[in-house]
Amino acid sequence: MKLKQGQIWKNETGYIRIVELERLSVDFKMMEDPFTRDGTHKQLTKKEFCRLVKDATLVEEG
Repeated sequence: MKLKQGQIWKNETGYIRIVELERLSVDFKMMEDPFTRDGTHKQLTKKEFCRLVKDATLVEEG
């Protein structure tokens, strides 16, 4: 799984957008609508984030 800043993932609860990608942690935003960009900021380790998006699908950009 290749993570990049700005990626949007869709899972059963909503959308997850990667805000900042660091070596060991991921800052992301949980959103209901990816176009409004309203949501709550959260932070996890990369390992925990990968488990979170394991069953999610990547929303294609452009």
